[in-house]
Amino acid sequence: MAFARNYESTEPARHDVDARAGPAVIEFGAPWCGHCIAAQPAIEVAFATHDDVRHVKVEDGRGQPLGRSYRVKLWPTLVFLRDGEEVARIVRPLTAAPVAEALAAIDPPADA
Repeated sequence: MAFARNYESTEPARHDVDARAGPAVIEFGAPWCGHCIAAQPAIEVAFATHDDVRHVKVEDGRGQPLGRSYRVKLWPTLVFLRDGEEVARIVRPLTAAPVAEALAAIDPPADA
């Protein structure tokens, strides 16, 4: 699946996120958010070697239940999940390195 360019029009339900098997990243933000736009190149670079990680971009906002269930305060916030469990979280990444490190925690290289 790899890097998602667009925000989903509807967010998934928390119980569906919790039940999902395998590695996934939920990115909370908004398409008009300057911090979100600035972070996209770094996020895309980090995802380049993680094609099997599901990346879901959720357009977050006041009263949105999924973002509130993860206590998202700033955008973008990336929540890294393995089998529905949060493994790592990064807020407002500026470089690919921390994103790549968190991706490796949920989707280790085959030779590891």
